[in-house]
Amino acid sequence: MVDLKPKDFEHCRMPLELLGRPASGEIHAWFFRLTELARSLRGALDGHVGTDDATPFTPGQLRFARRFFLRLLLGAYLGIPGKSVRVNRSNRGKPMLDAAAHPADLHFSVAKSHDCVLIGVATGVHIGVDLEPAGRRAHNPLGVARRYFSPAESEALAALDPGRLNAAFLRTWACKEAVVKASGQGIANELCRFSVETDLARPAAVVASENEPSEQWTLAVLWPEREFLGAVACPSPDMTVRASRLLPAQLAAGH
Repeated sequence: MVDLKPKDFEHCRMPLELLGRPASGEIHAWFFRLTELARSLRGALDGHVGTDDATPFTPGQLRFARRFFLRLLLGAYLGIPGKSVRVNRSNRGKPMLDAAAHPADLHFSVAKSHDCVLIGVATGVHIGVDLEPAGRRAHNPLGVARRYFSPAESEALAALDPGRLNAAFLRTWACKEAVVKASGQGIANELCRFSVETDLARPAAVVASENEPSEQWTLAVLWPEREFLGAVACPSPDMTVRASRLLPAQLAAGH
């Protein structure tokens, strides 16, 4: 699958209306800057649309805002207010809708990096997402690869020109995180059980797996902004990704 760039993201403004659930064979990916939306929420609570108030948020306020907008988004798919959305965690810590209150076939995954959030939503299939700063430089990437990645991946990364190693390692890491989250197995002892494409000249893909045929996976790379790299994984082949950026009302109005 070809990487999705910022121009491929549809702009969607607040407030969210009722959203159609992803069709079979489709993944919805949502990206937003949490501080943008949180400032808009703070402005609405203060009685006006939008705000120029640059007062920083505490970590607790940002956690609240992240959960608020996740539930708001899921509620738009479910046709209910966000406050009515019930989210539980699996035994391995994966967030999921409470099957006693909501349809069991609507699945989601959440990743955050700095003040940015990526949410993936799919119907009838599990999904995993990851989000990384594109400029992050890993400490001892080959050491990490040899310890945690598959032998094929670590050997391929070791053969790269040093100037390309960091970017290749970062994409590999993001893709593997997304696959592990989609599997629901947790990261421990799982990263070495499958291999993803490490060659940046080739599309992201699962190329080998101990648990199921690699061709059963869909793996996509997203660039919601130049500074951030996202990955979306799903254990179902030939899925398409529809990407959207969620913006505060006053920022989206000009688009």
